[in-house]
Amino acid sequence: MAITERPVLSAAIGTEHVRERAAIKVENPATGERIGSVPDHGPSEVEAIVARARAAQPIWEQMGFQGRAKVLLRAQKWLIENADRVIDSIVSETGKAHEDAQVPEIAYTAAALGFWAKAAPKYVGDQKVRTRSMLVKGRKLITRYRPLGVVGVIGPWNYPLLNSFGDCIPALAAGNATVLKPSEITPLTSLLMAEMMSECGMPMDAFQVVTGAGETGAALVEAADGIMFTGSTATGKKVAARAAESLTPVSLELGGKDPMIVLADADVERAANGAVFFAMHNGGQACISVERVYVEEAIYEPFVEKVTEKVRALRQGPPAGAGSIEVGAVIWPPQLDKIESHVKDAVGRGAEIIVGGKVVAASGRFFEPTVLVGVDHTAKIMREETFGPTLPIMKVRDADEAVRLANDSPYGLAASVWTRDTKRGQAIARRIEAGAVCVNDAMMNYLALEMPMGGHKGSGLGHRHGAGGIRKFTKPQAVLVQRFSLKRDLYWYPFSPRTTRLLANALHFLYGRGRRK
Repeated sequence: MAITERPVLSAAIGTEHVRERAAIKVENPATGERIGSVPDHGPSEVEAIVARARAAQPIWEQMGFQGRAKVLLRAQKWLIENADRVIDSIVSETGKAHEDAQVPEIAYTAAALGFWAKAAPKYVGDQKVRTRSMLVKGRKLITRYRPLGVVGVIGPWNYPLLNSFGDCIPALAAGNATVLKPSEITPLTSLLMAEMMSECGMPMDAFQVVTGAGETGAALVEAADGIMFTGSTATGKKVAARAAESLTPVSLELGGKDPMIVLADADVERAANGAVFFAMHNGGQACISVERVYVEEAIYEPFVEKVTEKVRALRQGPPAGAGSIEVGAVIWPPQLDKIESHVKDAVGRGAEIIVGGKVVAASGRFFEPTVLVGVDHTAKIMREETFGPTLPIMKVRDADEAVRLANDSPYGLAASVWTRDTKRGQAIARRIEAGAVCVNDAMMNYLALEMPMGGHKGSGLGHRHGAGGIRKFTKPQAVLVQRFSLKRDLYWYPFSPRTTRLLANALHFLYGRGRRK
């Protein structure tokens, strides 16, 4: 695919406000070709951008759910009509397969635009409350969800649409102005989203994209009224610590080391296909990809044989359109070294490489799709997030050992259990310490926007999707209205022995009649 280098681009709607700084070069990791550049915005520029967003936020909020939904639904239509252009942008800056851009990125974002446009009133519209408290009976009770104001979204490099702009959608649907800081490795697709929202009727400055590296992200944490961060656990802790200084609400989706448990009664063919797809999808660069596999010994050999055959058949290289490859490039330069070091560490601890295991000599950044067996559980590839096209497989005695090893991790993002006995699979799933567990599937829960998606342990705070996935971008407010205006309620001043006795009798009648056992 021929890529024309893009010029330095402004990173915000309302380009006249942005002073251009030193440019950040953007490269295609599959070819090493420079494809564009973006400004590196400093703290003062971030502060100014957030100030403009804060000024624009009331206009966006006052459009109401219906007005905001119209903009989001127009954006949904724009995204589908311009899907090829957006896919080309994603592929050029990530080096991923065409299909890895089409299915998770385009399909998810289009669905999310429609979902939040329609679900926002249900989740963050005024909620009437019924009370059991007799002291409050007769009053009108409402829970109201007020927008935070300006939400800063800091996106990762592995999914420049899904996990960057995708997190802006519920924030916008709730009535917030939103400032998106994409990864400096993959910023170009976010700029397309700024163009999209402007064309679809977004008020000036209510959605902006600011580009830059760590300093830019830190400045956004300082300036915004709420933060959504996706990235490593180490960086997430720094974001949380910085946000804590100003008590800024923060939601974090961090690292994962997602286990796959294959029981002896599993459909070996489906389990092997699932292991290969969910481990190699997006070049293994997904927070909820399969990163380690535990297989009961009764089917270990046939499972390994099938996985090996399927991984050997995978095509890898620079993407050249639909259907051209399965496994793309390693997006972030330091990640290539990390993948290689994890594989070497595993081999040093006794693991055997069945397929792959090496950096590919090419102009781009590639690591061979790799299968390892005989892996020691102390190896980095079983303990730390590898984030690459690797599949370490470990034999276990039974399901109890598999669950114990699956939970022996600082992470708890997602997991999967594979068995023909789905009732038993669900029982085992409930024992796994992870925010999401699939039975006979993996990762697909992410597409169920009604369900919460978030991590346990070191995998994050808060969650995406469902009611909590949009309410985190709001401030709940309790509203109580006294509709029947008495001159004085019984328990108001002045106190007297008579009213005190009446209240005591009422409390006894309401709460003191339970039978003693």
